Amino acid sequence: MPAGPARVAGRRWPCHDGPVPSYRQPTSADKAFNGLVAAATRLGLSIWGSRVLRVRGRTSGQWRSTPVNLLTLDGRRYLVAPRGETQWVRNLRTARSGELVVGRRVEAFNAEELPGVDDEKVAVLCAYLRRWKFEVGRFFDGVSADSPDDELRRIAPEHPVFRVDSPAAHTAG
Repeated sequence: MPAGPARVAGRRWPCHDGPVPSYRQPTSADKAFNGLVAAATRLGLSIWGSRVLRVRGRTSGQWRSTPVNLLTLDGRRYLVAPRGETQWVRNLRTARSGELVVGRRVEAFNAEELPGVDDEKVAVLCAYLRRWKFEVGRFFDGVSADSPDDELRRIAPEHPVFRVDSPAAHTAG
């Protein structure tokens, strides 16, 4: 049989030549929780580091927004996709920049995706799970902040991570 685009439930994924990327669909409860977090964040109440991520759509060019957890580790900032290959991940890969919003504060940023498995990504996933396991732990297949590095490396390709820099810091480095 000739190789072609991956299929899921009879649908074609034309943007992928290989296996369909990992993605966990949000439940109704997840959508309600995310809506509350986004509303609070838009009002200026950051809940455990929450921000509203705004990034331009890769096809439409229109601004898209979703609540995210901004992690700071050793003076660097990161966005982690606990659900895997979400739309915001795909948009950010294309745009490579966006905005983080809390209330009226809007911060432009540039983003660089960390490679599939490396020491920096493992450390970021560990710190992310340590801080937000109560909220996102179920998306990591039983792996926790206390798991061995080998387990974190195993799940790392399923969870995109972006390093976030201000535009001035990004161009200077």
